[in-house]
Amino acid sequence: MRRPEPLPQRPRVETPDEPIVDEPERVDDVVAFAPSNALDAGDVEDNGETPATFSWAEPSDVASIATRDDSDDVVTVSDEVETAVITPFPLRGGAASTDAEVRSAPDATDSSEDDVEGSNLEAEPSGDLAVVGWRDVWRAARAKRKALRREVRRFTARARRRRLIWIVSLSSLAAVIVGSFAVAYSPLFAVQKITVVGTTSLDPAAVTQSLSGQLGTPLALVNESDIKAALVTFPAVETYTVQARPPHELVVTVVERTPVGVVETEAGYSLVDAAGVVLSTTPEAHPGYPLFQVAGGLGESTFRSAGMVMLSIPDSIRGSVAKVTATTPADVTLTLSPTGTQIIWGNADDSQIKSQVLEKAMLTRPIDTVSVYDVSSPTAIVMR
Repeated sequence: MRRPEPLPQRPRVETPDEPIVDEPERVDDVVAFAPSNALDAGDVEDNGETPATFSWAEPSDVASIATRDDSDDVVTVSDEVETAVITPFPLRGGAASTDAEVRSAPDATDSSEDDVEGSNLEAEPSGDLAVVGWRDVWRAARAKRKALRREVRRFTARARRRRLIWIVSLSSLAAVIVGSFAVAYSPLFAVQKITVVGTTSLDPAAVTQSLSGQLGTPLALVNESDIKAALVTFPAVETYTVQARPPHELVVTVVERTPVGVVETEAGYSLVDAAGVVLSTTPEAHPGYPLFQVAGGLGESTFRSAGMVMLSIPDSIRGSVAKVTATTPADVTLTLSPTGTQIIWGNADDSQIKSQVLEKAMLTRPIDTVSVYDVSSPTAIVMR
């Protein structure tokens, strides 16, 4: 984790060193004060006060010294001496400092304009009382705001990354969903080919023609109700499934009904399955299928029981069955050809076990030697 940068410090104003004034030697020098009226007009401070002045001379250059005048607080000398002017530095707030800037009288006389400008200048503030301007305040405030923003960004970086990940993920998911719907429901995935699978007795071309109304429909919009209405016209279709194979193929898998026998009707002989559904009707009986003589009509429990028995018997025996009779669901009887041997089956329960027991019994005693096989009780088969 990166440490925050320190705030910028307030600029420190360096103050110039105050001038050092060498005091005159008290033994050899004689100090003489000049009267205040000896100053030029430019040596007067803005606050109306007259700066203090003093002069000194070597003893050999002084001819005579007059008596001190208490009223004027000056000492006059008879001979001309060098005069020094003391200009006090104003303190902060306008008060005069006790420290003095010493200049010689000739220098003060020759550059009076410089004295005026120097007297009007404000002294630099000391380090502990540095003056701070509005620019410094503005810079410090801006630096503080920047530092605060950096800290906020640093402490919210993880939340911002997590929010960015969520935004990108949701946006990608939304784009995928929208794109999928747009493509799936567009003509780019329209049905251009219909394939029918699983037909044996049915004509695949006829089934395909019945489904031609789905051509040009997007695969996602294929209506299964329309497909069902088209396949209902084929009685041999027991079940079906529809599968879309992008980009343009529609596959219909059909499971046909298994015919178990024929039923004699006024119109002829109807081929039916185990549920009693008529598959076709012809004037003559279909070869290879037994004739059903069952009490009640098609679709009744007695007929369904007889039909389930026909589906359960072994293939080696089914082809030899010439007739199926039943008065109730529990007394189904099969008649074999050409010997006329009967198989008393009973009900449709335990049909698999009955089939196994019957096959073993026929191996032991062939059908041409037995007139009746009673397997209604598979644990105790009776042959006579």
